[in-house]
Amino acid sequence: MQIILLQDVEKLGLRGEVVDVKPGYARNYLLPRRLAEVATPGRVAEIAKVEARRARHEARSAEQAAEIASTLTKTVLRFEVKAGPTGALFGSVTPTDVADEIWRTRKIRVDRRKVGIDTIKRIGRYAIPIDVYEGVVAEVKTLVVPEGGELPPEEELAALEAAEAEDAARGERAAEQPEAAGAAAAEPSEPESS
Repeated sequence: MQIILLQDVEKLGLRGEVVDVKPGYARNYLLPRRLAEVATPGRVAEIAKVEARRARHEARSAEQAAEIASTLTKTVLRFEVKAGPTGALFGSVTPTDVADEIWRTRKIRVDRRKVGIDTIKRIGRYAIPIDVYEGVVAEVKTLVVPEGGELPPEEELAALEAAEAEDAARGERAAEQPEAAGAAAAEPSEPESS
């Protein structure tokens, strides 16, 4: 069954894409949550028109691309998101979010497929590469800050990330140890001889 994604869906696609899914997945998960709609020929044609309009807004020549890249290099995007105490986000910042924010702040249309990140899942400072035109890449400075707060210093961010990685490693070791202890307990012990 073909559907049109209304929002980014992890491991499936980005907003506006037409994808094939099993009917049950669409009917029971995507459609009720308004993550997608059924791909009718009219809607697919409408999306193609929107994509064509977007393409006209994108860079048409190398000189224009250089101007756009210069503007993007000076741009600093700021995303205020909900985050936990260790800096992990509740959700993520996606290429679609970056493209929408560039449009909102600079009125420059960027195709989300040309944004050079997968997803951002931690607070921090990022330099996101954007392919403006063939051979023209601009790096956009991006701040992902906790909601209602400021971004901690770089050293503190590194310490939070290291602490979270250490906790994850400790959790993996703890998960492995009971298995090893269970295997040792299952082996019969030799009787002691006096």
